[in-house]
Amino acid sequence: MKEGIHPKYMETKVTCGCGSTFVTRSTRPELKVDICSACHPFYTGKLKYVDTAGRIEKFKNKFARTGYASVERARKKEAVAAEPADA
Repeated sequence: MKEGIHPKYMETKVTCGCGSTFVTRSTRPELKVDICSACHPFYTGKLKYVDTAGRIEKFKNKFARTGYASVERARKKEAVAAEPADA
């Protein structure tokens, strides 16, 4: 191996958003992660919404104002089809 071209490999403290911390090895002295094995739904078996940048709230706010357009269109079609035909 060539000398001086490889990054320094050191002990790293990993901190999760849930508050869990553990030590591993990496080229960085400290890592901050959003989700770890202590809080990930795959490992815990519990349902947890991982909301990145408020996407769930944005979605709810978007449809709270306008409603679901496709549902409204379907209801209008049903209402038109249910009306008696005037001959």
